[in-house]
Amino acid sequence: MNDAADGAAAGPAPDEVRAEVTAWLAEHWDPNLELLTWRDLLVESGWGCPTWPRDLFGRGLPDSAARVVAEEFERAGAPGTAGGTAMGLAAPTLLAMASDDLNRRLLPDMITGRQTWCQLFSEPGNGSDLAGLTTKAERDGDEWIINGQKVWTTGAHKADYAMLLARSDWDVPKHRGITFFAISMDQPGIEVRGLKQMNYHASFNEVFLTDARVPHENVVGEVNAGWAAAMTTLAHERGLGRRASRNREVSGRAATQAAEEAREYNKTYIWYPQRAGRADLVRPRAEAAGLAGDPLGRQVVADIETLDKVSRWTVARARAARAMGKSPGPEGSIAKLAGSEIARRCNAAHTMMAGADAMLTGPDSPENGIIAEIIVSTPGASIAGGTDEIQHDIIGERALGLPKEPSVDKSIPFREVRTNAVRNRTD
Repeated sequence: MNDAADGAAAGPAPDEVRAEVTAWLAEHWDPNLELLTWRDLLVESGWGCPTWPRDLFGRGLPDSAARVVAEEFERAGAPGTAGGTAMGLAAPTLLAMASDDLNRRLLPDMITGRQTWCQLFSEPGNGSDLAGLTTKAERDGDEWIINGQKVWTTGAHKADYAMLLARSDWDVPKHRGITFFAISMDQPGIEVRGLKQMNYHASFNEVFLTDARVPHENVVGEVNAGWAAAMTTLAHERGLGRRASRNREVSGRAATQAAEEAREYNKTYIWYPQRAGRADLVRPRAEAAGLAGDPLGRQVVADIETLDKVSRWTVARARAARAMGKSPGPEGSIAKLAGSEIARRCNAAHTMMAGADAMLTGPDSPENGIIAEIIVSTPGASIAGGTDEIQHDIIGERALGLPKEPSVDKSIPFREVRTNAVRNRTD
């Protein structure tokens, strides 16, 4: 495993990086290239992931250089690497925990977008108690056989690979018997079923694994030590924060294909602004409802806008820390909690202003049905990515140093732990 990028501690000055990437772009960037052809060049040169180690498709530059490189790519109109779960969650986890061999096999197709990823963590009976998962992994020579069920998996119906957590040892405490796998989704033992949501979208899936197979060489980290890898993934997930989308014009084949790729990917998340509560609509809705001069109405708007602004600062602080090379910290959990609170307050505000009409959908309803979608979507904000209760525990224990929550199942073999009112079984 690579613990640090070559030369990351004392890399070149920003001006040197800027000059080097500018010269490279001038020589290699052609707007008429196919997107995959261009991204193959990014893999080969390391400029797609400049802070990654040199022997793993990067240039070994310090984290502070990433912004400089991104600025020059944008100035040239050149697209960068693929995005999504692959580059946002899977790649950082593999870089931190996986073998060099596994990284060399899997990272290039993440960078180019040839392979997309999903996350097989949550289960029907074990959501917030992620370490209580019961999907089984049994060793069979050079392979592992997987049996179990996962749920709330975004993009599973399109994914080529998945980050999988499975129980590989039932005779140790629950956190110590989990293994993290990189598993191919394209095999007969995996069935994906879509889930229809009450807001009429269908972003999530349930996934059934029946004698699915994964090579032993696809274990991420060590066998039975998958919890650390899972925490790495979740730290990056909570630290993603809210990103403003850019709607700049693009030209050329590669940039156009990249824009279409992003649009297609974002279709899955089209309802996420409503899940966040649409704080941007609160003030104009209050003004339209004649509440701008009402003391109560003004206070509601002020509270939401204040909390929203502070939350954005927290996200910006987290990104600044990442740019300095620091690992994701408690800022992610703080931002996650703030987002849940903003969503709840926005829900209440929109309901107050729209009244019973908030339940209406269609072209004649408030904001063409957006308000109704907000009302039924915001409860998900306090669940997805770890519930509010879990975030409170993380902040209290890891940031504030408070005593851990008492537990009766962290020191006994998982086989003896009762979950869902029945004793776990391995047969």
